[in-house]
Amino acid sequence: MEQRNNVTEFVLLGLTQSILGQKILFAVFLLTYMLTMAGNLLIVLTVVLSRDLDAPMFFFLGYLSFMDAIFSSTVTPQLIKDLLYEKRTISFKACMTQLFLEHLFGGADEILLVVMAYDRYVAIFKPLHYMTIMNQQRCAMLILLTWVGGLLHATPHVLFVYNLPFCGPNVIDHFCCDLYPLMKLSCADTYIISFTVLANDGVISVTIFTFLLVSYVVILQSMKNMSKEGRRKALSTCGSHITVVILFFVPCIFIYVRPPSTLPIDKYLTVFYTIITPLLNPLIYTLRNAEMRIAMRKIWTTKLNLFHLFEMKI
Repeated sequence: MEQRNNVTEFVLLGLTQSILGQKILFAVFLLTYMLTMAGNLLIVLTVVLSRDLDAPMFFFLGYLSFMDAIFSSTVTPQLIKDLLYEKRTISFKACMTQLFLEHLFGGADEILLVVMAYDRYVAIFKPLHYMTIMNQQRCAMLILLTWVGGLLHATPHVLFVYNLPFCGPNVIDHFCCDLYPLMKLSCADTYIISFTVLANDGVISVTIFTFLLVSYVVILQSMKNMSKEGRRKALSTCGSHITVVILFFVPCIFIYVRPPSTLPIDKYLTVFYTIITPLLNPLIYTLRNAEMRIAMRKIWTTKLNLFHLFEMKI
């Protein structure tokens, strides 16, 4: 405990040391974060307000958007704030909190993508029993499963890193607190922790990614027997899901499925799955899902018309 307390804060080097580069990145990430929050919250509100989107698929889609908004918020505000300052520091406790939240919501997101694949499987292979199987109770249990899975994923990481001794160097070549950069600063042997990270992040990511790809291949192969309209809808939905799965898992696999090390490209890949992917998800789902586009148009056109009527009366 004495050794660990020698380091009370960490210095984050961020993405660039260039003053001009920091100003450009500040504008880019501020805009990105605003669009991410607006896009995801728009989907959440549309799912909540629309009577046409009462299918479990849209419930999970709205929940994914909610999770993406929170997941992006674990790192993006800190990154934006740090780009305004020459020296970027984060306290030890804030660093542990960020590490925990990042892996809590990241782990929950991974399980949620499995849940969404299961939902599509039931909808396509058992359409007559879909609403019976995916009832409210089961949907609630599946959402609870995502939280439990995320908690079981994140807790060991924080416990291991929190108890590591940090005796001197406190400069992290990253824009956020992550496992390998923190382990690199520790003055203890991290071999066992490295193995648990590989198992908890790397192996699980590869397993889930492979399972998801196989499940969607099975679903796509089953489309031969569908009607043209059913095939078009299933292909659109599964295509968007596969895109999200690839965007999220490939960077994670590259970072964690290797011996513990830090590479310069890691922080840019982290930008991709923590900041860019939550921005792209609303675009992917809304552009490829006709029902979502129609519901959005109907709801927000009605809201705007009511607003204009209210203004005219005033």
